[in-house]
Amino acid sequence: MEKFRELIHLFVAVFLSTFATLIVIPAITDVTMMAVCPGQDECSLAIYLSGFQQAIIGLGTVVMMPLIGNLSDQYGRKALLTLPMTLSIIPSAILAYSRTTSFFYAYYVLRTLTAMICEGSINCLAFAYVADNVLERERTSVFGILSGITAAAFVCGTLAARFLSTAMTFQVSALVAMLAAVYMRIFLQESLPNSENLAQPILKSGQDDHSQDGGDLPRKPMVSKKIPSVQAITSLLRSSVTFSQAAIVAFFNSLSYGGLQASLMYYLKARFHFSKNQYAELMILLGVSGMASQLLFMPFVAPRVAEEKLLAIGLLGGIANALLYSVAWSAWVPYASTIFSVFEVFVTPCLRSIVSKQIGPNEQGKAQGCISGIISLANIISPLVYSPLTALFLSEDAPFNFPGFIFLCIGFSTMIAFFQSILIRAVPSYFKSQKQQQQHSSLAVPPSLIGITFLMYMDEVL
Repeated sequence: MEKFRELIHLFVAVFLSTFATLIVIPAITDVTMMAVCPGQDECSLAIYLSGFQQAIIGLGTVVMMPLIGNLSDQYGRKALLTLPMTLSIIPSAILAYSRTTSFFYAYYVLRTLTAMICEGSINCLAFAYVADNVLERERTSVFGILSGITAAAFVCGTLAARFLSTAMTFQVSALVAMLAAVYMRIFLQESLPNSENLAQPILKSGQDDHSQDGGDLPRKPMVSKKIPSVQAITSLLRSSVTFSQAAIVAFFNSLSYGGLQASLMYYLKARFHFSKNQYAELMILLGVSGMASQLLFMPFVAPRVAEEKLLAIGLLGGIANALLYSVAWSAWVPYASTIFSVFEVFVTPCLRSIVSKQIGPNEQGKAQGCISGIISLANIISPLVYSPLTALFLSEDAPFNFPGFIFLCIGFSTMIAFFQSILIRAVPSYFKSQKQQQQHSSLAVPPSLIGITFLMYMDEVL
């Protein structure tokens, strides 16, 4: 009961923070267009600015996510949650004051800088908090509930945006972000990894202690470097085949999602003349279907259907959604495609649960941070690929008349993630597989292609 109460406080804090972040999304495209290209429905500069911002944010988060996850293993989840929840207040407060061109560019710069820490870190730490306090067999359902809480915030935020003025939208966002930070600091209890059952950490630093006391005494987890080394992340990716496969799925699914994020609103504005209210209506439908799936459907299905199968079903839904967007012939088609979000929302909780079961309890933050870092790497690459394509195929200089070509590319990327997901077999837990891994330690699992790419990038950055 005590741990359940703590999870309730976590859910409330995540709900408020997510609400504050998402309420501004329906309005931000119109604000950007008015500041950069007033009076136009198609603006390549706005698309490039958004894509550049997304790439820079991804560049920052690819370093910050493993760092934040690692620090949370040492200093606690609550201590690390304070930073992103506080920083997220600043951008909304700027546009709450004014949305002129000069204030927009101030928002643009500060949003880019703060999002390097805030983007994804709250969810990453929330997943690690849940892993600290929930048994393995119950994690998929609780991860699903956490994602459902996010979907509920999505619905409430976009519903509020539908009926609020643009100025009031940003004012409410700043106020609720402040409330989220205060609530979290007052009510949420600190959570540190429980290492009682940890036989030996996967990631080791320093010299091996086998020689001390004949190797009979249990080892204490050693404090690792603040920023995980390339060797440490290599060890993590090699810890199991399943973890490596999950990293590939996370990369290609995020590559698709980043493309959708960078392109969708500008596509709808240029193609069907959408505005803030239409964006809000579409997002409400997405959120309602996602919330119903996560809070009602998934807790019932997750104990009965293997999570790797649910992951594949979710990716299939993403493929269908992208392909339907690519051939959208009328303004009602994007609304109809929201039915696929019922399945798409399976992806994140299933992926996070699969990862959590491959790692010992003392390294949950590190593992979730590593996956978030890989997602951030995809978010760097995605806008660099999809933003120029979107600007090209929405302009008069397109090589052929196919405005939805960008979504065909997104569907292909999701298809790669799907084919990798069906190779994931039944997921053994960390403790059940520990002995087999030790017996076969001489047969090291080679890091995946995306793992190698990620490591090379981290090596250059660090």
